[in-house]
Parts: sequence; C-alpha cells; structure tokens
Amino acid sequence: MSTSTEKSISWLEELLKLQGLETQVSSSQTTGELGDDSHWLTIDTTPLTEAQIDGLIGDRGQVLDAIQYLANTVLNMGREPDEQRAYTVEINGYRQQRQTELKAIGEAAAEKVIADGEEYEIKGLSAAERRQIHGLLGDYEQLETFSRGHEPNRHLVVKLAGETDDDEDAGTEEE
Repeated sequence: MSTSTEKSISWLEELLKLQGLETQVSSSQTTGELGDDSHWLTIDTTPLTEAQIDGLIGDRGQVLDAIQYLANTVLNMGREPDEQRAYTVEINGYRQQRQTELKAIGEAAAEKVIADGEEYEIKGLSAAERRQIHGLLGDYEQLETFSRGHEPNRHLVVKLAGETDDDEDAGTEEE
C-alpha cells in the first residue's frame, strides 16, 4: 500500500473518530461508469448504526459531499497539480447508486436534447455531480454542457453544440 493511500485511510479514520465513530476505511482505485478516475475511500458500516450511516450521508448526500470535499482539499494540500488525486468517499453503496442515477439522468437529458433540439436544464445537482455529468456527456460530440446560475441555485444545461447562449457560464471551470 502506498504512503498516500495509507495517509488517506488514516486521515478519514481519524476524522470519523473525532465524530465519535470507530470504524475502518478501505481503499481502491476506480474508473467509474461516468469516466471519473478516482481513489475511493470506503467507510465500513459494520460497527455503525443505521442512524450513524444516515448521518454520514446526510440529506441528498450533503454530509458525504462535505467529507469528500474536505478529503480532496486536505489530502491534496501542498501537492503539485500532477501529484494530486481525486478522492471519492463511499458509504453503504451510496456513491455507486448515485452514479447509476446520474448516468440515467445524463443519458435521458442527452436523448431529449438530440430529439427536440431544445436546451435542457438539470437542477438539484451538487458541483461534483455536475462535473460527473459534464464528463459523461463529453462523449456526445453533438452536445455541449455548461453550468448556469450561482450556488445554491446553480444547474447544468445540456444543449446542441454550436448554438449560442448569452447566459452561458464556463462549463466545468467553476465546478
């Protein structure tokens, strides 16, 4: 096991311990269905209660997103850009299930835009989820995606490539 892998596991276990949760974390390198290459940190749910698991996930994954954001920030701090890793924090299959849902949402949006030519907005996604759908739909040459609005009302827009939009923000630059 590499030093950075050991450090990431240790960091997350310590964070959980500070929250009063004694559990183990495992690690794996994965390329997800949405094309995201990530270092997964999976929290063992065996010693946790259902309430503790739900608390770590939070409403629509907000707590898990915050833990993942902290992991990516802290574990990449002081590293050169080419040495940084993307970390995904998983618990109880939540991320896997959500990736399946995001893939379906992205594909449905792509089909709708291709079929009727109208832009389509996907609301209610976190910045990380918008990034994942940007990546997924990047394989569709006839489509382009960008984000519009400001947090907490920022959403992803899918449209036919080459069509102008005066309200367009840079796609993934601010995600």
